[in-house]
Amino acid sequence: MALIKSISGIRGTIGGNPGESLTPVDIVKFASAYGTWLRRRGRGPLKVVTGRDARVSGEMVAALVNASLRSVGIDVIDAGLVTTPTVELAVTGLKAGGGIIFTASHNPAQWNALKLLDEAGEFLSDSDGRKVLELAENADFEYVTYDKLGSLISDHGWTERHIKEVLAMPLVDREAIHRAGFTVAVDAVSSVGGIAIPALLRALGVKKVIELYCEPTGLFPHNPEPLPDHLGDISRVVKDHGADLGFVVDPDVDRLAIICEDGSMFGEEYTLVSVADYVLGRIKGSTVSNMSSSKALRDITEGHGCTYSSAPVGEVNVVAEMKRTGAVIGGEGNGGVIYPALHYGRDALAGVALFLTHLAGKGVTCTELRRGYPDYYIAKTKIELSGDPDPDKLQAMLKREYPQAVFDTRDGIKLDLPTGWVQIRKSNTEPIMRIYAEERKKDLAEKLAADVTAIVKNM
Repeated sequence: MALIKSISGIRGTIGGNPGESLTPVDIVKFASAYGTWLRRRGRGPLKVVTGRDARVSGEMVAALVNASLRSVGIDVIDAGLVTTPTVELAVTGLKAGGGIIFTASHNPAQWNALKLLDEAGEFLSDSDGRKVLELAENADFEYVTYDKLGSLISDHGWTERHIKEVLAMPLVDREAIHRAGFTVAVDAVSSVGGIAIPALLRALGVKKVIELYCEPTGLFPHNPEPLPDHLGDISRVVKDHGADLGFVVDPDVDRLAIICEDGSMFGEEYTLVSVADYVLGRIKGSTVSNMSSSKALRDITEGHGCTYSSAPVGEVNVVAEMKRTGAVIGGEGNGGVIYPALHYGRDALAGVALFLTHLAGKGVTCTELRRGYPDYYIAKTKIELSGDPDPDKLQAMLKREYPQAVFDTRDGIKLDLPTGWVQIRKSNTEPIMRIYAEERKKDLAEKLAADVTAIVKNM
């Protein structure tokens, strides 16, 4: 069993002992701490929007959190089964003081989490997140009397409102998408993407939508992380039905992967690359991605005469850098597109609409579009953690092995090499160490990742 506390919330496996996994005791404590933080900060209304993905445990978690918030005097607006970006939009749309999404994102079904938002519909800053953690650790909260309990109302219309806001984006061309006559397959891994993505595609004018795992039962038919090893079913559906492409989302719909017409992977790193190419072709500006993302975004950005910068992993870090640089597009190489003209959050709905507009305007197939981008390959490995390796010792070992590397320690340890890079960092969402390596060729990337993994294991 596992329980991971971070500045953005709490994530863990359901069941087990308090303090060791995500139990009702932990859920109540953390929700009470967040509500108390909201009251004491004195900014914005004492109103919180909540929403959840389709996980089996979601209804239970929602009931506990909603009741806990009310018990510290917070009014709750329950948006029901909705995507993470939908809750982010609802927070600002309803002028709420914050929001909580009940989702463990790409983690398997036994996991759930509380993702915490501020009044801007964005993840908490480092300082605010630490304040909530401290309140929870010290049980520093006070419950209100019966006559001051917060209210609870349901507002389940936000998916439709989210779709309308996406359709209204100036760079979305519904007429071009309609003329293209696309047939699109969707794998929503039996979560809330099955509600939102097919509805969006039809509203965009897609000719035919083929739904795979779109009933939101929460019984994930495969590992919910949208990686190639998990997407055999959607690849076969795209080929068998002659679809022009397929879209795959994770359980809370902030990541977007694309399947080409021949069943091959467009590459989740290239979701952001292609959308950025489209946006920069119409609006010049800077771009941002995290340090674990492909160099391809930098190449595309500079090809448009614009400036690229990187940020440590984590949406809150990418957003901060986007605001600092005034970026017009950004996100993460895991298929997360952040389009600030809509809002500062990874949003697969925005990604779908912008990508389809781009593809329709180019008049090419998915595979042809992909061939037009710089070709990089990222090898991804991970190591289960039983303790914390000494970062100074690890860095010294790496410097001996790679004396030509330029080191960046903003987020774990990243080595920029003459032809690629490798990064070693602890996961914020799982008890593992991630090792990513990128090179121009697959075998070189896999060798680099394997070599560095061996160094870490030998510690």
